[in-house]
Amino acid sequence: MSTLSELTPVIERGLSLHKLIRLITHALGGEGYLNFEGNEFGHPEWLDFPREGNNNSFQYARRQFNLVDDQLLRYRLLNSFDAKMQWTEEKYGWLHSPQAYISLKHDGDKVVAFERAGLLWIFNFHPSQSYSDYRVGVGKAGTYRVVIDTDEPEFGGFGRVDHKTRFFTTNFNWNERPNFLQAYIPNRTAIVLALEETL
Repeated sequence: MSTLSELTPVIERGLSLHKLIRLITHALGGEGYLNFEGNEFGHPEWLDFPREGNNNSFQYARRQFNLVDDQLLRYRLLNSFDAKMQWTEEKYGWLHSPQAYISLKHDGDKVVAFERAGLLWIFNFHPSQSYSDYRVGVGKAGTYRVVIDTDEPEFGGFGRVDHKTRFFTTNFNWNERPNFLQAYIPNRTAIVLALEETL
C-alpha cells in the first residue's frame, strides 16, 4: 500500500471495491451505519485478543491508527473517502430519510442506480467496462452535479469524472421514473449526484 510502489491492478481493485462497498452499504443499509475501528481506512490486519488459541499473543490485539498519518501509504486515501462520505451524509441526511427507490439493477452491466434523500446514486461494479452517456431514471427533474465520486485522485482514484459537468434531466419515462439523465460512469466507480440548488 506504499505510494512509492506502483499501483498494481490488485491494489487498485482493492481500493475501488473498498470504497464501493462502503458507500453502497452506507446508502442502502437503513437508518444507521456501524463502523468497526480501522475499517474507515482499510486496516490491513484482523483483531484477535489474547486467548488460549493464539498462545495468549498480543500481536493482533491492537489497531494501527498511525497508518492513516503516513503520507507514503495509501490508507490515508481511504480515510479521506470515509470522511467525505460522512460529511456528505451529514449535509443530505440519507440515514434518516425514507428507504431508497432502486430504479436499476442491471446484472450484465453490473450497474446499480437508486434515489435516496434527494440524491441520485449510480454504481458501476464492472471490472473493466466504463459507460458513456449511461441512461439512468430519476424522479425529480432538474440539473444535477457530482457530490461524491469514488474515482477522485484524493481518494486513490484516477479522476475520470469531470466535476464541472452538469447533468440535465430529460422529461421521458425511464426505468419507471418520470425523467432520465445520462452520465459517464467509469468501471469500478460510483458517483452521487445532487440537484444543483442543494449544493
